[in-house]
Amino acid sequence: MENLISLVNKIQRACTALGDYGEATALPTLWDSLPAIAVVGGQSSGKSSVLESIVGKDFLPRGSGIVTRRPLVLQLHKGEEGSKEYAEFLHLPRKRFTDFAAVRKEIQDETDRETGKTKQISSVPIHLSIYSPYVVNLTLIDLPGLTKVAVGKKTEL
Repeated sequence: MENLISLVNKIQRACTALGDYGEATALPTLWDSLPAIAVVGGQSSGKSSVLESIVGKDFLPRGSGIVTRRPLVLQLHKGEEGSKEYAEFLHLPRKRFTDFAAVRKEIQDETDRETGKTKQISSVPIHLSIYSPYVVNLTLIDLPGLTKVAVGKKTEL
C-alpha cells in the first residue's frame, strides 16, 4: 500500500509540473483519475480551517474576502515516529520549510506571482507536501470558495 501511495503522489506531482490539473476539456485527463479529497464550499465557510485541523498546523493564508485564489494540492506524508515535520513546494525543489508561518507566506507570494495582487483566481494549483509523524498519507485539495460577486477581472461563479 505504501508503494501505491508513493506512486500516486509522484504521478500527481508530475501532472502538476506538466500542466495537467484537471482543466475542463473534452477528454478526461490523468489528473481527473487520481484519488484526492477536495474541500469545497462558499467563500469564508471554513474550508482552509478544516485542512489545518487535519494537518495540526496553522499554515494557510488568512484574511477577509477571497483568500484562497489558487487550488492548493496538499499531499500529506506520514513520517517515522520522532522525525522532524517539514513542508516542500513543487515550485521550490529541495527547499524544506520547518517554519509553517513561512509556508503561509510562500503560498501568498506564489499566489501573487501567478495572479498578481488584483484578487484574480487561477486554476493553476500550488503543490505542497507536508511530512510529519502526526499525519496520515492523504491528498487534499483546497479550492477557492464559491462566490456570487465578481472581484477584479474574475468572472462570476
